[in-house]
Order: sequence, then C-alpha cells, then structure tokens
Amino acid sequence: MFEVLVYVYENYWRGDACPELPQLERKLSAIGFDADEIRDALLWLDGLNLAAQSTLWLDRPATAEETACVSPSALSMRVYSVAEQNHLGADCLGFISFLESAGVLPAPLREVVLDRAMAVPGEPMALDDLKIIILMVYWSFGEEPDALVLDELYDDSAERIAH
Repeated sequence: MFEVLVYVYENYWRGDACPELPQLERKLSAIGFDADEIRDALLWLDGLNLAAQSTLWLDRPATAEETACVSPSALSMRVYSVAEQNHLGADCLGFISFLESAGVLPAPLREVVLDRAMAVPGEPMALDDLKIIILMVYWSFGEEPDALVLDELYDDSAERIAH
C-alpha cells in the first residue's frame, strides 16, 4: 500500500490534482501495481479525503466560536489512548512529538495523521510508514511541508554518522 501512496505523492503534486479514485485505480493498475495494494491504498486515500474535508482548516481568520472549538490552548496536552500507544509505538509517538514541538505539525494536521495512522493494520507502525502518512496529510491539504519536515521525512537515518 505504501508504495502506491508514494507513487501518488510523487506524481500528483497536490491532492486536488489527483484524479478521482476510479480513474486513479485504472492508472495504478495499468502501471502494474498489485490489485490488493491498489484497493488498500484507495480505501486509505478515501479516508484521507474524508478526514481532510471534515477538518476545519481555514484560509480566513477563524471566528471566536471556531477558535474555541478547534484551537487547543497553549497549555493543553494531547493524551494518547492505549490503542494509539500500542499501534504507533514509541518511535512514531516520539516523531510526532518532535514535529509538534518544532511547531511544524499543528493540532488539526496531527489529528488527521493519527486518524490515518490508526487506519493502517499492524503494530507497532514503522516510522518510515508514518513519515509517508505525514507527507500524504500535508499533500491532501495542499500544504508544502516546512523544510525541517521535508528534511526529516526524506532523511535516511541508516546513512547518518554519529559524532
């Protein structure tokens, strides 16, 4: 599934540039992706579209009511459920925390990332898979990830040398 998602990310620069799912399915099949991988990826993308549409991400100043509903207080803290902790594992939770503390993963995007991560089977989730999910969430909102995010998401830690 993640190979299909990477292909979609690399070939359609924004979520709104991506063809409708039936047409995308035909294109992916013609390229040679496995039918099960295509089906899983399209179901996952459909869920991403629904999550993105239901998330209040405003291009205008929020009203007081909207701010009260969606903007967490600076003093608030996200508490992860046991299911989220088990599914994501320490590496993924640590990475999400790192992005939040760096100020590059706002709360609305974090919640979409968590929703889509929980939709992937298997636990604990691999950090590389979470990085693809984060890229796809930014992609679905038509947002360009911060340079720090891109550096971390594309970084191959196996090639890193500790000093």
